[in-house]
Amino acid sequence: MRLTFRLIISLLMATILVVASFSYFQSKNEEKRLNEELRLRATVLAKSFKEAVESFLERTDQPDRVQKFLEKFQGHKRLVGVIVDMKDGLRLALPTELVAEDLFKKESLKVIDQNAPIDINSKWAGRKVNYHAVPLTKGDDLVGALGLIHDRTFIVRQMREFWKQSAITFSILAMILSIVSLFVIRWSVTGPIARIAELVRRAVGGESSQASKALQDKSDIEKLLYGVSHMAASLKAARLDLIEQSRIVNAEGTIWTKERLKDYLKSKLQGKQLYVISNREPYIHLKKGSEIECITPASGVVTALDPVLQATGGLWIAHGAGDADREVVNKENKIRVPPWKPTFTLKRMWLTPEEEKGYYYGFSNEGLWPLCHISHVRPVFRIEDWNYYREVNRDFAEALLEELDDLPPMILIQDYHFALLPKMIKEKRPDAKIAIFWHIPWPNAEAFGICPWQEEILEGMLGSDLIGFHTQFHCNNFLDTVDHALECKINWSSFEVTRGGKTSVVRPFPISISGTPNIEMQETGKDPLEPLRQEYGLKGKKIGIGVDRIDYTKGLLERFRSIERVLEKYPYLVGELVFVELGAPSRTLIGSYQDHLKEVEKLVEKINQRFQKGNYKPILFLEEHHGQKKIFDFYRLADFCLVSSLHDGMNLVAKEFVSAREDEEGVLILSRFTGASYEFSSALLVNPYDIEGTAEAIHQAVTMLPEEKRERMRKMRQIVKEYNIYRWAADMITALIKSF
Repeated sequence: MRLTFRLIISLLMATILVVASFSYFQSKNEEKRLNEELRLRATVLAKSFKEAVESFLERTDQPDRVQKFLEKFQGHKRLVGVIVDMKDGLRLALPTELVAEDLFKKESLKVIDQNAPIDINSKWAGRKVNYHAVPLTKGDDLVGALGLIHDRTFIVRQMREFWKQSAITFSILAMILSIVSLFVIRWSVTGPIARIAELVRRAVGGESSQASKALQDKSDIEKLLYGVSHMAASLKAARLDLIEQSRIVNAEGTIWTKERLKDYLKSKLQGKQLYVISNREPYIHLKKGSEIECITPASGVVTALDPVLQATGGLWIAHGAGDADREVVNKENKIRVPPWKPTFTLKRMWLTPEEEKGYYYGFSNEGLWPLCHISHVRPVFRIEDWNYYREVNRDFAEALLEELDDLPPMILIQDYHFALLPKMIKEKRPDAKIAIFWHIPWPNAEAFGICPWQEEILEGMLGSDLIGFHTQFHCNNFLDTVDHALECKINWSSFEVTRGGKTSVVRPFPISISGTPNIEMQETGKDPLEPLRQEYGLKGKKIGIGVDRIDYTKGLLERFRSIERVLEKYPYLVGELVFVELGAPSRTLIGSYQDHLKEVEKLVEKINQRFQKGNYKPILFLEEHHGQKKIFDFYRLADFCLVSSLHDGMNLVAKEFVSAREDEEGVLILSRFTGASYEFSSALLVNPYDIEGTAEAIHQAVTMLPEEKRERMRKMRQIVKEYNIYRWAADMITALIKSF
């Protein structure tokens, strides 16, 4: 209806403009015609008066005779006054009161001086008049001026009547136009648009309840635009997903390596420094007795970015969490890493216990983490946590800014801990090129709307030139969230957000790993995995492996229930199947994580007691931080790897397992709710909430023919080989460089 109203108003405004313009020119022409008629009348009459008055000037009693002559025209139609001004200053006039006035005195003197007639429009006695004056002569001498005053009010009345008639004509015309336009627009424009919008909405699949409510107040055109935009986004997302699923390695020359990335970025960066900011540091120094040990923490961010910095050099700023971290840094809180081959600089930031509790454990991991993972743990948002989050983001921004030189820097910000950082940096260094990569999922707009500070978070992220997610699906969710929360322009065809004159590009960059870990293997002629079998009693067993932080998003409870179910359904596997869970303690200060750990331990104990036979336990829950070699050995030992994340950005464990299987053996059982599932269609994809389905996938894995295993593993290894972490870094930095 609003569209119809706007169209009718626009049509009426155009009609007003046309009618008013036409009426204006017509009225001006009519007024000009009437004025011309009056001027001609005055000219003719003035000529007659002039001849009579000049004849009286020859006599001695000329003033009296002229005055009597003028009085004969008392009450003449439209002639309301006559003035005779003599050169010597004498004035004769009709009506007589004009004798004492100076009305048109200047005009008469001008006629006498110039010996030429004059015609002007003026006012007298509250009405509009025309004054026409001609020179008077006596013989060859110029002796005075004769002026006639005509009433012009009849012209004003006619013009007023003309505009009144025009207004009535327009009103009738506007009413007719409105009625006709209403029917034409409804039949030919808005009706078809409304039907098309409804068809598009149904084709897209409808909207969320919040979106539906928002669209109720929108016009048909806006509904159609909304539907077409979302259809275009869905089609582009589908196309990108198809491309991701159909990638094939064509030649060895397409493989990215550390050396190739280093050479590539050297030419691309052209001397620009590369900066990385993350909460988790790539190397932690811990006290071990009297010695200090350097370990690599279990972190997807570290796994992904450490090879990049080793290839490119640069500066990594992170929170120093190790109990020996302060002892090894210099006075600037910096240290060259890795210890065995220093290639880049690590700058450590120190947080107070209050800051760590509020910024890290509070807002980041009790608020954003469960919110973005849409887990069944209620997000907790406290104002004091938010204040610490902003404060720590500001501290990291200042720590970075003091390191920047005059050249435009390239900055890679990692994850949800630093959503405010891009805007803070951009305010001080607008020349900086900033990319933020969000390693966890991005939920739908309705879910993210739970966050009380969603606008501040979105504005902070939009300070970036490039915003990266693992999948196109997460990109779509982010753009929808921005569309719901902020006033901005979104280009769905190019996936760009423009706000305040600044444009941010949103792109999917599926993260990966560097390849097979560089672990030295002792050449003893014996099976290098035999000690592991002996230590954990795994000889002759069917072995499953899980490697995770102990986090409620990883689906550990669902995973162990699936192990329990497969033993129930297939009793012959009791005593034969052992599942090893390498669980790294995580965020142990948070109550929900403590409760989750207790629940996991209780379930493991229950299942082990149920199926235990002698020394046999179906689940080995190894709760500690595990070294890279131990994890790698278990990957190679396992018959299958079970990744049962309830929601995950990518999940690099799946890629590490595939990369470790140089023998092309082993089966990957992968949750559909991981980003990796978009790439690994050859894995056994499962819904982790479906215990029965996951149990069947486990049974399928342990009974799968070797040929099928190798074929599935070969395809996944090809993907990891070509689309590795170096290519991820090259793609993201290339996209960032394009913004220069």
